[in-house]
Amino acid sequence: MVDYHAANNQSTVGGAQTYMEQENDWDRDLLLDPAWEKQQRKTFTAWCNSHLRKAGTQIENIEEDFRDGLKLMLLLEVISGERLPKPERGKMRVHKINNVNKALDFIASKGVKLVSIGAEEIVDGNAKMTLGMIWTIILRFAIQDISVEETSAKEGLLLWCQRKTAPYKNVNVQNFHISWKDGLAFNALIHRHRPDLIDYDSLRKDDPVTNLNNAFEVAEKHLDIPKMLDAEDIVNTARPDEKAIMTYVSSFYHAFSGAQKAETAANRICKVLAVNQENEQMMEDYEKLASDLLEWIRRTIPWLENRTQEKTVNDMQVKQEDFRDYRCVHKPPKVQEKCQLEISFNTLQTKLRLSNRPAFMPSEGRMVSDINKAWHNLEGAEKGYEEWILSEIRRLERLEHLAVKFHQKCAIHESWTDGKEAMLTQKDYETCTLSEVKALLRKHEAFESDLAAHQDRVEQIAAIAQELNELDYYDAASVNARCQKICDQWDVLGALTHKRKESLERTEKQLESIDELYLEYAKRAAPFNNWMEGAMEDLQDMFIVHNIEEIQGLITAHEQFKSTLPEANKEREAIQSIQSEVQKIAQSNGIKLSSGNPYTSITPESINSKWEQAMAMVPLRDNALQEELNKQNSNDTLRATFATQANTVGAYIQAKMEEIGRISIEMNGTLEDQLTNLKEYQKSIISYTPEINKLEGYHQHIQEALIFDNQYTSYTMEHLRVGWEQLLTTIARTINEVENQILTRDAKGISQEQLYEYRASFNHFDKDHSGALMAEEFKACLISLGYDVEKDKQGEAEFNRIMGIVDPNGSGAVTFQAFIDFMSTETTDRDTADQVIASFKILAADKNYITADELRRELPPDQAEYCIARMAPYTGPDAVPGALDYMSFSTALYGESDL
Repeated sequence: MVDYHAANNQSTVGGAQTYMEQENDWDRDLLLDPAWEKQQRKTFTAWCNSHLRKAGTQIENIEEDFRDGLKLMLLLEVISGERLPKPERGKMRVHKINNVNKALDFIASKGVKLVSIGAEEIVDGNAKMTLGMIWTIILRFAIQDISVEETSAKEGLLLWCQRKTAPYKNVNVQNFHISWKDGLAFNALIHRHRPDLIDYDSLRKDDPVTNLNNAFEVAEKHLDIPKMLDAEDIVNTARPDEKAIMTYVSSFYHAFSGAQKAETAANRICKVLAVNQENEQMMEDYEKLASDLLEWIRRTIPWLENRTQEKTVNDMQVKQEDFRDYRCVHKPPKVQEKCQLEISFNTLQTKLRLSNRPAFMPSEGRMVSDINKAWHNLEGAEKGYEEWILSEIRRLERLEHLAVKFHQKCAIHESWTDGKEAMLTQKDYETCTLSEVKALLRKHEAFESDLAAHQDRVEQIAAIAQELNELDYYDAASVNARCQKICDQWDVLGALTHKRKESLERTEKQLESIDELYLEYAKRAAPFNNWMEGAMEDLQDMFIVHNIEEIQGLITAHEQFKSTLPEANKEREAIQSIQSEVQKIAQSNGIKLSSGNPYTSITPESINSKWEQAMAMVPLRDNALQEELNKQNSNDTLRATFATQANTVGAYIQAKMEEIGRISIEMNGTLEDQLTNLKEYQKSIISYTPEINKLEGYHQHIQEALIFDNQYTSYTMEHLRVGWEQLLTTIARTINEVENQILTRDAKGISQEQLYEYRASFNHFDKDHSGALMAEEFKACLISLGYDVEKDKQGEAEFNRIMGIVDPNGSGAVTFQAFIDFMSTETTDRDTADQVIASFKILAADKNYITADELRRELPPDQAEYCIARMAPYTGPDAVPGALDYMSFSTALYGESDL
């Protein structure tokens, strides 16, 4: 049956009352027609019982059973949903009259004018007055609130019947009497709403009794509408009673209008659930993409933080090549994923705002800020790793150079010291003559001079070994062992030299003869020989330079060395002339010379040989220096080439960033035009990628040539990479902002002119063109749009409320997207949790809970199962097995703020 409570609680006494006043002026004499009176008695009795049975009672005789007023008051309570004054239980006439008066007063309180109907007539069982009163109740509570296309009551019910039966043949509803005699109109109403209950094509217009009985039986069995009419009474009456027909037809209206409300409620729930399912899928996609990106960052950072040292430059260059592969191959797709992640997050938040859902909060550690923080750590590790590789290459180059230099000096020193211990420990002076002893003493003095000259080389060896240890040379152990051996041997040679000198000096008293010429030769030959060895060592020395200035400095030093060669040659000739003078004196005086100079082992031949070797090394050194100069000139060309391209790319990136900033502020044309222009602009930027790749190629040549500085440009490859990535991200974000504005416009029904007005207002107060309004700028913008946010308590409270909406994080700045969301929210309607709860309440037949069967009957299968899986069991006092709590489910869809 139909529940009239909701309609009655909202009733008014407007235009519908006018109709009721007209209907109350009914022709009482017509009720004396036995056929009409019989129809009214049956129809009104059945109508009253359809409501009284809700209270567990019924009437048998309509004029007798309402005489004491008790069931009349009960009927009014059931159909109105309101409590009447407590009835009097006495059996006296005055008690009955008082009860009926309470009922009549309640009817009058609902705006109904009772004409000539008094309590005494009802108590006396006056059939005419009783039927008139019941008809007044039916009009007020069953027919008055019917409204179809701005018509109400009887006209609205008639229009509803006409609209519903219009498609059916042989049905032409023009009134509430003869239009229903053949029964086809009743069957058409049922078939229109429940075609599964009626086989309309099998009905015949010439069999009205069958048609009527079929409609009455189906309505009673399947629609819970009691049988209020007799088919024979309608067929056998020339003009069936209009009031009886209207009463019965109104039951159909209320029965089918409830089904229509359920369908509307189901559609609303389907729409809400569809939005929620789509949003949940976007949330799952975001979580997976965020997890994958964070996992890649987590795996990559330890690799970038690994500082395991290699032994050679080649090994470090392999690491450098791996890092270059990471930057050019592995990282760019992740940059795109990060950008797409931010776009997906912003789009999801926009959709949630538009559908009045709570903002999406990713799981812990997967916020956009967390991803940006992890990305910042990744880029920090990248920068540190690249700097470490370059510093390691420099260190290993230095180590290799020092190691070669160390072993060269050690080899020269060990060659010089070879046999020196045996020479110093021999006691040849014991059997020599005085002249021979003197000669030995002079020879020893020459050796001491030579020993002192080699002291510098030993110190150089120790210094190089110390530097190799400080630079963490991988083979430092063997270096230290060799250096220690040389130092120990040097100490032994020093002690042996001192001991031999003492022995010679003791013998010197006995030996006086000394050959001054031999001694002079020895004294001059030794430093000259040492100078030549040092020069040869310098001519063979390896060198490392990084720019033209350094190689030019070496060339200048070499030229200075060559300028000293004539003077050195004179010294060589002077030394040779000493030996010639010895030979001349010996020949002139007939002196027989020994096989060699007793004071030195350096022969004129060895001096000449070393001189020739040194002279041969000079042009080789010239060639090496010239080749290095050519190499540095080539490196300088690489620097200039890279700098030219870097300056061009840097200027391009800066210009495009400024242009994007200007475009995002101006935004001319429709949003679709702006979106198209921005995408074309994005294509033009992406088309510039070959220039970036060309620059990467130049940078690779720079690194392969081990060039570490560039005076021709202030740009670095790292700086330009970050700028390029920022440019791509900025244009993608700008496109996403326009797409979100389109979503907002379409979802909220905002016109293009409104968007232009919002953009103009926003840009007017965005004085610094930052794309965001500070609090005071935003307040001025609101005032210009007519909001009362002046500096009084009420205005401040309103402004704080609005700031809580547009700036929930309290950053102090309002973006244009937040501004658009707020303005669209202020001007459009939205689904709310209360609306969804009301829709579920209709599906649940006004219960505080709903069952799985009811959900499956009213909703599509997938959305019914979606609700069943997420609704908690209902635990209220009226709970039944299988009851589900649709209220908490509805509020959860919109967050706690809508409770």
